[in-house]
Amino acid sequence: MNNKEILKKLYNNYTKRFLPKILLSIFFSLLVAGSTSAIAWLLDPAIKKIFIEKDQTLLLVIPFFIILAFTTKGVSLYIARYLMIIVGEGVKKKLQFDMLKTLINADTQNIDKKHSGKFISNLTYDVQHITNLLSSAILNLVKDSLTLIGLVGVMFFQNWKLALISLIMIPLASLASRNLGKRMGKVTTQAQEKSGTLTTYLVELFKNHKLTKIFQKENYETKRADVHLHGLMEKNKKITTLLIRMSPIMEVLTGIMIAILIYYSGKLIVNNEIEVNNFFSFLAAMMLAYQPVRSLSTLNMVINQGISAASRILPIVDTVNSIQDETDAKQLKVEESKISFENIFFKYEANEENVLKDVSLEFEGGKMTALVGHSGSGKSTILNLIPRFYQPQSGVIKIDNQSIYEVKIDSLRKNISLVSQETTLFDDTIKNNIKYANENATDEEVLEVAKLSNSDEFIEKLPNKYETIIGENGVRLSGGEKQRISIARAMIKKSSIILLDEATSSLDTETESKIQEALNTLTKNKTTIVIAHRLSTVLNSNNIYLIDSGRVVDNGRHEDLLIKSELYKNFYEKQIKK
Repeated sequence: MNNKEILKKLYNNYTKRFLPKILLSIFFSLLVAGSTSAIAWLLDPAIKKIFIEKDQTLLLVIPFFIILAFTTKGVSLYIARYLMIIVGEGVKKKLQFDMLKTLINADTQNIDKKHSGKFISNLTYDVQHITNLLSSAILNLVKDSLTLIGLVGVMFFQNWKLALISLIMIPLASLASRNLGKRMGKVTTQAQEKSGTLTTYLVELFKNHKLTKIFQKENYETKRADVHLHGLMEKNKKITTLLIRMSPIMEVLTGIMIAILIYYSGKLIVNNEIEVNNFFSFLAAMMLAYQPVRSLSTLNMVINQGISAASRILPIVDTVNSIQDETDAKQLKVEESKISFENIFFKYEANEENVLKDVSLEFEGGKMTALVGHSGSGKSTILNLIPRFYQPQSGVIKIDNQSIYEVKIDSLRKNISLVSQETTLFDDTIKNNIKYANENATDEEVLEVAKLSNSDEFIEKLPNKYETIIGENGVRLSGGEKQRISIARAMIKKSSIILLDEATSSLDTETESKIQEALNTLTKNKTTIVIAHRLSTVLNSNNIYLIDSGRVVDNGRHEDLLIKSELYKNFYEKQIKK
C-alpha cells in the first residue's frame, strides 16, 4: 500500500468513528487560534492608547480582554487536547484489539510464521506511533495551522512588507523537516525490529532461566543482554537526535529572521512608514507564530513514523486465514466418530518436501488407534490435520463419511479434545484452567473430572484448593500434576474424539501409571488416536499404524506387527527387552 492508501484505511477503520469528537476538537482549536491572534493584535491599541497617547480610558479594558484571550486559549487548548486523548486511546484500543483478535483467530500455520517478540513490539511500539499520528498529529496540524493563519493575518494587517519577509522562514523550515522526516521513517523501522528482538530475548530469558543456571551461562547472557540493549539504544538515540535536530535549525532561522526584521522595521519607523505600536503588535504575532511553525516543521517526522508503523500493522490486521468455512458448510453430525484419511499429501511450505505422502488411514469409532514411528516420521502432523490446524495439499479426511472441509470448523473442533506432551496452562485458578474447555461447566462437574483424572488428591492439599493460582504455564505444579489438569480439562469438554500426543512420554513410571489410569477413563468408548513414545502404553490398542518417512508402512495389533514388521519389532525390542 502507498501512503495515501494507508491513511485512507486508517481513517475508514479507526478514525471515522471518532469524527464528532475530532470536529469538536477542531472547533476549540479554532478558538485557540482566534485567542492567540487576538493577544498579538491587542498589543497595537494597548501600546498606542496607553503608552503613546496616555489614554486612561482603556487602561482596564485592554488588560481585561488580554486576560480573557489567554483564558480562552488555555481552556480551549485543554478541551481540544482532552478530546484528542480520547480519540487517541480509542484508536489504540481498537488497533490492539484487532491485532489480538487476528492472533487469536489465526490459522496455526500463520502463527508458526509469527515472531512473538516482533508481534509484541508491533502491539506496543508501532501502535503508539499510529496513535500519535491519528491524535496528536491531527490536533497539532489543525490547531497550529489555524493559529499560524490567524497570526499571519495580524502580521499582514500591521505591515504587509514585514509579513512577506517573515514568511520566508516557513518554506525553509519545511524543507529541513521533509528530509528529516524521510530518515525518521527508516530509523523507526529499524528501532522497531531491535525492540522485537529484545522482547523475544526477554521471553526466552524467563522461559530458560533454569538452563542458564545449570550451565552457568549468567555471564554469557549478560553479554547478550548488553548487545540487545545497545542495539536498541543506538536506534533510539538516532530517533531522538533527529527529533532535536530541528531545534537548532529553527533557532538559527528565527534569529536570522528577527535580525532582518529589526533592521528593516527600524528603517520603516525612521521613514514613518510604520508606527511603533504596529511594529510591536507585528513582532508579538511573529514570536507567537514561532511555536506553531516549529510544531508543523516536526509534524512530517511524526507522520512518517506513523505511516511506517501502519505499513507494518495493517498487513497483520488484514491477514486472511486460509482455513475457513465454505459458504455452504454444514454442521458436523457425529454418530460413530469414525475417521478416515484418503490419499493425503501434506507439506508445511510450498518449497519443502512432502511430510505426508499418500497417507490413507482408518480410525475405528469408539476404539483406540496408535501411531508409531521415528521422530519426524509425520505422526504429529496426522494428528494436527484432524482439527484442521493445517490444510493438506490434496486428499480428504472424513468423519462418519463427512468431509471435514465441507463442515463448519467450530462443529468439527467441538467434537475433539487434545492432550499433548507440552501441557499448556494459564496463570489462573485450577478451576478456571479445567473449565477452559467448557465455561458453562458447574463446580460439581469440575470436582467430578478432577476425581476421574486423579487430580483431586493433590488439589485438596493446596492452600486455596481449586481457587489456587498456578502461575504462568502452571509453574507451581509438577509435570504429572499439570498433565492431570490437562486430562481433566479434556474430560469436561465431553468430546467424542480424543487426540493424545505423547501424553506420558516425559513422566516417571509411577506418575505415568496414574496418568494412564486417567487416560483410560478419558478415552473409554471414545475414538482415540494416540502417539506414543513408549510402546508399553499402546500394546492394547485396537490398531497400530507404523509410520515411516511420511508413509504408512504397516498396521495391525501389537501381536501381529511383532510377527510381520521388522521395523516395529526393532522398536519393541529396544524399549521392552533391553
